[in-house]
Amino acid sequence: MTATGRLSIASGDLARLALAAICWGLGTVISKAALTELPALTLLAVQLAASLALLIVAMRLRGIPLRGVDPPLLGRLGILNPGIAYGLSLLGLVTITASLSVLLWILEPMIILALAASFLGERVTPAFVVLSFVAIAGLVLVIYEPAIGTSQLVGVALTVAGVGCCAVYTVLTRRFIPDARETSQVVVAQQAHGHAIVLIVVLAVAALGGPLLPRTVSAGAIGAAVLSGTLYYAGAYWFYLGALRRVPAALASASYYLIPVVGVMASAVFLGERLDVRQGIGVVIVLTSVIAAARAPSPRPVAVEPAPSAVAR
Repeated sequence: MTATGRLSIASGDLARLALAAICWGLGTVISKAALTELPALTLLAVQLAASLALLIVAMRLRGIPLRGVDPPLLGRLGILNPGIAYGLSLLGLVTITASLSVLLWILEPMIILALAASFLGERVTPAFVVLSFVAIAGLVLVIYEPAIGTSQLVGVALTVAGVGCCAVYTVLTRRFIPDARETSQVVVAQQAHGHAIVLIVVLAVAALGGPLLPRTVSAGAIGAAVLSGTLYYAGAYWFYLGALRRVPAALASASYYLIPVVGVMASAVFLGERLDVRQGIGVVIVLTSVIAAARAPSPRPVAVEPAPSAVAR
């Protein structure tokens, strides 16, 4: 804490938020390859399974017990995200374009701002709100597609519901995670609950005659599913929740603006997609506004920092 009562954010936590955004952005790009051969919900189940396998092996090597999340509600939040949230989002993608889906997900940081102020008592400064809107304007330049038509209301409603679930998840997790003994335990518990929900949905879809697995799947698609899962879920959530122990939810949500930027830039590098001048200007605007938000003094903390023995390893 500074003398003015504002919270000084450690550079390590800012780095964790940036790394989480990078993992989410790269994971999204790699997922594109897997989606050409795997149904979306099946891909999600495989991704979560790969993430859980990596996390469990890492915890075993470090001698960290898999159980022991306290309060238990913290682990069960995985039902909300990634379980219900990403299930709704993938179902929404059936009737809307990917570009419109990304635009709708821009709503998440703004919802988190409102929820954090209402339920966590975070005092969000006017400058932070202005910088958030500047970042949104930059993102529109990055991902706007003139060819987008009017999508079906059901797809938009499902996607917005998924966005809302993710926002509620962030605020609730921020409320309870400072008291957790180990970040990786929380990530494993949440993703195990989310994976169980996804498996139930996948099996229900299969029972109704929906696609479960194609007749043939290439090694490349399987590799893309596993790699994207380890990045998108194991890496991103471990970094994000590690920072969320100490960082206000409002500030943590600003890192989400980096995800589409990372995705667009990675697509240009690895998939050969062209980054035009308009998108380049948008990237600069987003990066500038997010850096400015990170450098500005943050609102007062919402929870007392846990004792050193309780801080995640």
